[in-house]
Amino acid sequence: MDVVALLPRRRLLRFPVGQAYLWRDGEALTLIDAGPAGSAAAIAEAVRGAGPVRRVVLTHFHEDHVGGAGECAARSGAEVLVHRLDAPVVRGEVPGPPPVLEDRERPIHEAALALLPAGGFPRPARVTELSGGDVLDFGGGAHVVHVPGHTPGSIALRLPRHGVLFTGDAVAASPADGGVLPGVFRLDRDRAVASFRRLTELDPDVACFGHGDPVTGGASAALRAAAARYGVAP
Repeated sequence: MDVVALLPRRRLLRFPVGQAYLWRDGEALTLIDAGPAGSAAAIAEAVRGAGPVRRVVLTHFHEDHVGGAGECAARSGAEVLVHRLDAPVVRGEVPGPPPVLEDRERPIHEAALALLPAGGFPRPARVTELSGGDVLDFGGGAHVVHVPGHTPGSIALRLPRHGVLFTGDAVAASPADGGVLPGVFRLDRDRAVASFRRLTELDPDVACFGHGDPVTGGASAALRAAAARYGVAP
């Protein structure tokens, strides 16, 4: 796992597949997504001396984002939060439906699966369910934005006081050129497009994605340009 310091309050944790973010308020830490199974030890090392992880907010149920959540919660006692529509999958009550893949996405998806640990992952003992419109107690008030399409309960987190938007996999950055694009591996393309449009209206300065480098300035313009480029503008 690589740790990248973005701002004094925020670190990027980059895993072989996907990434997570740490947000710091004083001595309290919020983990946004938790990486694949087996990530807890590396996360604990990354936060050593920085304070306890008090909450883990999951942007959706895919294994590269939730696999480490149960381990992290068991180590630190952190609360695990996820949208109510994805919560049954995170708890292990039902299987997560597979994405509807476009032809160009199939080799990318297969390569990503090959990098994930086999054998499943430990589930959190308790999960707090979220809904769109909830406001969480970190970052001066983190607004939960329901952005379905990638999964039914995908969420973004908007921190208006800091101009920061965590998009989960509703948006990604291209590894080729760093450009912004709609997220792949979606369950419902039409809903994903509508969610991408909604995010373009939130006017963030900084956008942090589940995959790819964050946009650390002018993120609102980058999102609108991507919407126009990919034909999903309002």
